[in-house]
Amino acid sequence: MHDNHSRTARIAGLGTALPARVLTNADFERMVETSDEWIVTRTGIRERHVVGEGESLATLAVEAGKKAMADAGVDPQEVELLILATATPEQPIPATAAIIQPQLGVMRAACFDLSAACSGFLYALQVARQFFSTGEVSTALVIGAETLSRYTDYTDRATCVLFGDGAGAVVLRAADAGQGILRMAWHTDGSMADFICMPGGGSRFPPNVKEYVDARLPFIKMRGNETFKVAVRALAEVCDEVLQAAGMTVNDIDLLVPHQANIRIIDAVASRLGVPPEKVFVNVDKVGNTSAASIPLALADARAQGRLKPGDLVLMAAFGGGLTWAASLVRW
Repeated sequence: MHDNHSRTARIAGLGTALPARVLTNADFERMVETSDEWIVTRTGIRERHVVGEGESLATLAVEAGKKAMADAGVDPQEVELLILATATPEQPIPATAAIIQPQLGVMRAACFDLSAACSGFLYALQVARQFFSTGEVSTALVIGAETLSRYTDYTDRATCVLFGDGAGAVVLRAADAGQGILRMAWHTDGSMADFICMPGGGSRFPPNVKEYVDARLPFIKMRGNETFKVAVRALAEVCDEVLQAAGMTVNDIDLLVPHQANIRIIDAVASRLGVPPEKVFVNVDKVGNTSAASIPLALADARAQGRLKPGDLVLMAAFGGGLTWAASLVRW
């Protein structure tokens, strides 16, 4: 067997960025017919950050990426690959990864965007990891960033309270098998593409046609109840899948870091898997659903709280539009 194939990638640095402006549940009580109690009971969300003047997807991604490189002690010139996971790019053309490349200083890196909604960060991690096993890359930057507030329908009380903006980045470095990323699994079911979607803004209903904007097509739409049921089952199954592939059980993991969509989904998945609450990381109350930024934001918070230590076995799992879902088992 070729030596390189025993290589994998480890997370060598973390960085995050959150916009300055915070929207609380009290703010939403003034905007739509809702209440703090209703929002907290159903979602677990108390506040979320939203971009303001001078902030955009690019500014958040650049800040998170720079912090991750500094945290890893990596020179931008060492980075050979930049993958930006986002569903809310800076603009349709070109890829936002290219737009932010000069500010990040990663001028030797191949750069592209990846679109897998809330599963985007784990999908990007899986893609990046392949280049380590082939030996073609030894340093990569993976960023999950999102500005969902730009496409949130603030007249739709069912969805508008859910979404927040933010960015999280990781630096990946080459590692030997048995370290870093151990196992991953990813799935897609496009027959449920309309469960979480934004119909307008692309080439079918282009953003420069007034009637599509007037029809509120370039806004996020969600079929919440159906999505909930699929999400809980899919997340539990994909977690079982990676644990079995690694020859481990749920008792072996030190921390479960799920996509922060909704406290009820997180609780239901943890209970289905048999993970005790003290081993489940939750920060959805402070950031809301930040889609592709969610897991790296949670990892950084967990580390800051001392809940992520070297040698810990971490299980990350995400579910999002597509529908897409994924899980990754990592030795920290």
